[in-house]
Amino acid sequence: MTVTATASRVAPKRVALYLGSASGDSPGYRDMTVAVVRHLAANGHSLVYGGGSVGLMGVAADTALDEGMDVHGVITRHLYDGETGHTGLTSLEIVETMNERKNRMAETADAMVTLPGGIGTLEEFFEVWTAQVLGIHHKPVALMDVEWYWAPLLGMIDQMVSRGFFNAEHRDGLIHLTEVSGLSAALDSWTPAAAKWSQKKIHTTTGAMTGETRMP
Repeated sequence: MTVTATASRVAPKRVALYLGSASGDSPGYRDMTVAVVRHLAANGHSLVYGGGSVGLMGVAADTALDEGMDVHGVITRHLYDGETGHTGLTSLEIVETMNERKNRMAETADAMVTLPGGIGTLEEFFEVWTAQVLGIHHKPVALMDVEWYWAPLLGMIDQMVSRGFFNAEHRDGLIHLTEVSGLSAALDSWTPAAAKWSQKKIHTTTGAMTGETRMP
């Protein structure tokens, strides 16, 4: 959903930030990254992210540290040994696998925000959003758009809804913002939709029980 929200005083959260290890082809990506982190800092939030020092990840970490934020990084040993790990964070957790990395970030966060990135960023975004849809967690998930970077993705999600593969209620539960000023208020005011498969019922065509946990 596209949210228009006014700034308000919210409870501090640890926000998981998913974003690229590259910088992209526009200075707008860096500018939005800086703006998002400063906004989170101004509202008293702390940050957990993938622990990198390069691309937008490095920009986010450096900005957060400059703003006095608590910054917790989670990185795999492989990436750390490859000298992409940020060594100046408040804390850095080194894990063995990418799955551990994603799980630790999601477990320790109260909300998830995604900025432009590549296929790794998309995987992280879809994993936490899928978990929200299934009711595995009840935490807000947001897409911060820059120069309509996410427009093709949002169009594909709309097509999933129109073709009957995804529920409009869950699509509308995704926070989509183009302006940073409403981010904290949107995270704070978000309420979850009913989890997919939360009510067991027989599918009228297949006879299958829809109370099982399946990917949306």
